[in-house]
Amino acid sequence: MKASRSVGCVRGTTMSGHVLIIEDDLRIADWVRIYFERAGYTAEVAHDGQTGLNLARRLAPDLIILDLTLPRLDGVELCRILRQESDVPIIMLTAREAPAQRIIGLESGADDYIVKPFDPREVIARSEAVLRRVQGKVQQLLTSGAISLNETTGAVTVNHVRVDLSQSQMALLATFMRHPNQVLTRDQLISLTFQHEFEGFDRAIDSQVARLRKRISHGGNQPIETVYGAGYRFVVEDE
Repeated sequence: MKASRSVGCVRGTTMSGHVLIIEDDLRIADWVRIYFERAGYTAEVAHDGQTGLNLARRLAPDLIILDLTLPRLDGVELCRILRQESDVPIIMLTAREAPAQRIIGLESGADDYIVKPFDPREVIARSEAVLRRVQGKVQQLLTSGAISLNETTGAVTVNHVRVDLSQSQMALLATFMRHPNQVLTRDQLISLTFQHEFEGFDRAIDSQVARLRKRISHGGNQPIETVYGAGYRFVVEDE
């Protein structure tokens, strides 16, 4: 059963909270830890996936920084396990030469990704943006036909039946539901949903849309249609 997570209090423009860094490169892990601590966070480090999983379960952190390539338990599988157990925000660290990793990371439930090599200040900025989104959520129910999305609890139902979505799929569905019957390009979907570019590859968003379609189709109806040469549209019939 997924547990809800709360983030630390806001102190001026700086947020605080408990961060778990799971990274097998000792230099990078220590580097990132120091920057988080300077920014007012409490930071713990694990250097392999199994230790990271154990710490995540014991500490219940507010945020996890997760490398994709880890010994003992790889980052993708670890992300899937964490997502099944919790809605803790997860930011993945990926290699620049492996763009497919970013797709895999998002599909496994990560909320965002950062490409190596990176500036630790980017990690802090991205982390605070993710935490603000989590903390700033108010009770809001989006409803369209047979589909309902509670953005606070993360509950999605189709024809009153609970449907499990990853964080990124849920964010994508919310984007569609806020823009009914509007054609959205891939770039618009990326910008509205993830707040930053995917560095030019469209396959990431296509894959996300395809997976979301499978989850929310009902009774032969598919609300997300492809507008060839343009993008996608979330079709809402007049009541």
